[in-house]
Amino acid sequence: MSEARGEGRDQSGNLSFVVGGVDEDHRSSEEGGRIKNEGEMRKGEEEDDDKDDDSPPERQIVVGICSMMKKSKSKPMTQIMERLCKFEYITVVIFPEEVILSQPVDKWPLCDCLVSFHSKGFPLDKAVEYAKLRNPLLINDLNMQYYIQDRREVYRILQEEGVDLPRYAVLTRDPDRPEECNLVEGEDHVEVNGEVFPKPFVEKPVSAEDHNVYVYYPTSAGGGSQRLFRKIGSRSSVYSPESCVRKTGSYIYEEFMPTDGTDVKVYTVGPDYAHAEARKSPALDGKVERDSEGKEIRYPVMLSAMEKLVARKVCLAFKQTVCGFDLLRANGHSFVCDVNGFSFVKNSMKYYDDCAKVLGNMVMRELAPQFHIPWSIPLEAEDIPIVPTTSGTMMELRCVIAIIRHGDRTPKQKMKMEVRHPLFFALFEKYGGYKSGKLKLKKPKQLQEVLDIARLLLAELGQHTDCEIEEKKGKLEQLKTVLEMYGHFSGINRKVQLTYLPNGQPKASSEEEECPTEGPSLLLVLKWGGELTPAGRVQAEELGRAFRCMYPGGQGDYAGFPGCGLLRLHSTYRHDLKIYASDEGRVQMTAASFAKGLLALEGELTPILVQMVKSANMNGMLDSDSESLTDCQQRVKVRLHEIMQKDQDFTEADYQKLAPTGSPSLVTSMKTIGNPVRTCDQVYTLIQSLTSQIRRRLEDPKSADLQLYHSETLELMLQRWSKLERDFRNKSGRYDISKIPDIYDCVKYDTQHNATLDLEDTLELFRLSRALADIVIPQEYGINKAEKMDIAQAYCLPLMKKIQLDLQRTHEDEAVNKLHPLYSRGVMSPGRHVRTRLYFTSESHVHSLLSIFRYGGLLDEVKDQQWKQAMDYLSAVSELNYMTQIVIMLYEDNNKDPGSEERFHVELHFSPGVKGCEDEENVPLGFGFRPASAENQEKQTNQGSLEDLSQDETDRALSLSEPISIKRSPMSRNRKTGSMEVLSETLPTSSKGTSYRLFPSCSCQSPEIKQTGLGFEGCSMVPSIYPLETLHNSLSLKQVDKFLNAVCEHSSDAHAKTMKALSALFDTSSQGYGQAHIYPPPTESPVLLRNSCPVP
Repeated sequence: MSEARGEGRDQSGNLSFVVGGVDEDHRSSEEGGRIKNEGEMRKGEEEDDDKDDDSPPERQIVVGICSMMKKSKSKPMTQIMERLCKFEYITVVIFPEEVILSQPVDKWPLCDCLVSFHSKGFPLDKAVEYAKLRNPLLINDLNMQYYIQDRREVYRILQEEGVDLPRYAVLTRDPDRPEECNLVEGEDHVEVNGEVFPKPFVEKPVSAEDHNVYVYYPTSAGGGSQRLFRKIGSRSSVYSPESCVRKTGSYIYEEFMPTDGTDVKVYTVGPDYAHAEARKSPALDGKVERDSEGKEIRYPVMLSAMEKLVARKVCLAFKQTVCGFDLLRANGHSFVCDVNGFSFVKNSMKYYDDCAKVLGNMVMRELAPQFHIPWSIPLEAEDIPIVPTTSGTMMELRCVIAIIRHGDRTPKQKMKMEVRHPLFFALFEKYGGYKSGKLKLKKPKQLQEVLDIARLLLAELGQHTDCEIEEKKGKLEQLKTVLEMYGHFSGINRKVQLTYLPNGQPKASSEEEECPTEGPSLLLVLKWGGELTPAGRVQAEELGRAFRCMYPGGQGDYAGFPGCGLLRLHSTYRHDLKIYASDEGRVQMTAASFAKGLLALEGELTPILVQMVKSANMNGMLDSDSESLTDCQQRVKVRLHEIMQKDQDFTEADYQKLAPTGSPSLVTSMKTIGNPVRTCDQVYTLIQSLTSQIRRRLEDPKSADLQLYHSETLELMLQRWSKLERDFRNKSGRYDISKIPDIYDCVKYDTQHNATLDLEDTLELFRLSRALADIVIPQEYGINKAEKMDIAQAYCLPLMKKIQLDLQRTHEDEAVNKLHPLYSRGVMSPGRHVRTRLYFTSESHVHSLLSIFRYGGLLDEVKDQQWKQAMDYLSAVSELNYMTQIVIMLYEDNNKDPGSEERFHVELHFSPGVKGCEDEENVPLGFGFRPASAENQEKQTNQGSLEDLSQDETDRALSLSEPISIKRSPMSRNRKTGSMEVLSETLPTSSKGTSYRLFPSCSCQSPEIKQTGLGFEGCSMVPSIYPLETLHNSLSLKQVDKFLNAVCEHSSDAHAKTMKALSALFDTSSQGYGQAHIYPPPTESPVLLRNSCPVP
């Protein structure tokens, strides 16, 4: 075989390495010319022989690269080998692919050190044979590479080394008898060798060469699976509706780790060097983020001390000097989920330098002594970490906390029935109902069992009639009809609650005229409806998009959204984002849609929901058990019913009783109503008119198959309204005030979504039921201030505690993905983070939280003009509609002393959510978002226009060294893009407290959804959302912390519940509180909060 060798330096002095071989007689000190292919080398062979006489006598160390040509000629390999050649005594030889594949190993080039690794088509057996024959120094052990090709072996070795792995089980199938295996598949879990894996779980083929990894989602999140594969173009996975696991082949089943949509890839070069990069998880939406050169976007991140130890263990256990593996960071721990063997970082010059240096030193340390080459390990000064500083009087955004109500939903519906049949008691016992006396059934299998019982009882009733069961026949039929709706169960749309009644149900009114039965019974409550509508999804996604404008800076047209710094912040892993949601389907889907808009994700909501939204172990933080109302709430409801049952116009005394806070929105509604019973009569008559109109439509053959919004039929619409007609007025003629919110809910839904039916008088029904609802809904959360606080604390204490911790924890712990400052080119202040915490919940929590801010004594209206204006504005808001937002923003002024009260600055913002049907003319006006003072308007020439923000000044915000002066400016309401006001950003010239509008003028709309004055085009009349209004913009963190302390301390009743909730939330990530700014509790509380509700 002819050898190719280097020819020293070429004329231009370039260094390089050779392709081909070197035999014993021809080892010399050539450092090589350009990179050559074999053809060129052969041509130059004769000339080489002539030049050999001039070479120095020292022996060269030959490093052989033995791999498939695609790998040995790749950019990272070329870059690293070029740098390796700069070592005076090292020559690099690349084994040609045809030689590797077709020549016997004794004809392969000679080398002292071998870099060889397996990839598709590589003859690993031959490489092992070559290593036995020549005994070179192996950079990566060859025998261990057989193990790396089998995921079972990889996991076994990792387990032996004590490396944390996701919980897993191996299913090995005999290819000839695939059905004989230890797998039991349930609807929402699999059982492998007796080990149960609830969905979501991961299914990986045992062969590491097979990249078809599937993630299966639970029915509660929508079911289906995400199918991962080797990147093809811009996709790395695709969503599939298939929910059943694969029936052929052997697999590893493992727990799915919630990583907030990020994977960390670690690259070792020896046991003491590891480079880590984060990228978007392929399971999130399957779209590969690529840069302008088409490379996948990744960002270098810092490894914690524990993770560096894991890297060392992986490198040594697999005997692979150059080794890549995948880390999942979840719940404050790091888990290894894959070891890839030999792999290099792409596109990092610093890594290429480091890798060549480490490898070169390793080769010289091992081989220089035996070849008598003079060499000592160079000592270098340690790299100095870059310490970012912030200049000027700019404040830096540190934390954004938002509490958001879910989006538009279908009307919620409920049916109660008392049941005594032994089958219901058996079901209650089967699922452990006797432990707490209550049971919630949501899973498809459980709902199927309830449906089976209903069908059986109805069949029995058909055969012989019994007085007591006959009374319930209508309800049993309704139970059956609702459970049969949609043709399948998904775990999101319906639920059945069973409550044990030891002495049966007490009869609340003369409405129930059956003879009472002795003995225990079960109260069955069936709930359905209340699903997020397509309009609700669009609202949430649009609001998510608009929310990006809250984050300052970012590159000029980053990701096609001018001025939206959040995407840059998030993609560079400086955004510590957590999204929480209560366990209701509509709330979870709202959260997932919002995340989709916020982070510009694509595709289905199920993968986003499973990875981005946390809903387990909330322990009441965002859920409210409406069945267990506080004593105070029960009493408030009774009083509300009394006042609303008077058949006379509201008197002055009624105004005092019902609206003691003097809220303008309440007073207006009371004036609209006049006589509550007469208004209820009108509402009842209008409902009767509506049901008779729908019946006539049903009889009309033209509209028999009419499809209403969201696949509802006229029959279902009639059932909805007939039930309200039956329930609103009982047999004695009294009205059930608790049905008013449901009536308003239904008419609001039909006015918006089913307006094409042109039913008469719906707008009048809307007007009257809205006036009634504007009294009943807010006053159910307390009539006077003490009651409002008492009820609010019962709902909100765990959430308040959590918000307090969010604000205090401005110094991150190690669990956060931290950007590595040395590798982060083009990113200013890589060490800084913005913490975002989003809480999606229902109306009760939003009402309660707002009550705490309004009545808990945060500020004194008399002394603080801005707060007084904010309170006037909130009193004028009549409804906290879908997508209502309460937003808290924390800023840090780096120029102030770290211990100073002025160091941290808090702002409070609010939006009443979606615009109603006839809102425009009588909507209360706030003062805009971050209001500017009028005299500063003319100064807004070109200070800090968009050009200033085209650099990556992510950490800049605005000057807020003094309270912002507020006058209504002509700008404060000029242009709105549906979800949030469009404002122009200017940066201040001085630090005298003059403030300007925040946000660049950017329209954060999705290209496919245009906005019109009425809503979002292309969707059935999706209403737009009110912009955020600033309630206060100059609070100190100390003030807010003191206030939250006082509120939480005075709720000692709920203390135990809170601690339980918090320990569940924080047991995994409680490091990092140490440096937080925690102020001592106040010596005197701002307001006397009462633990018990006063009896009127």
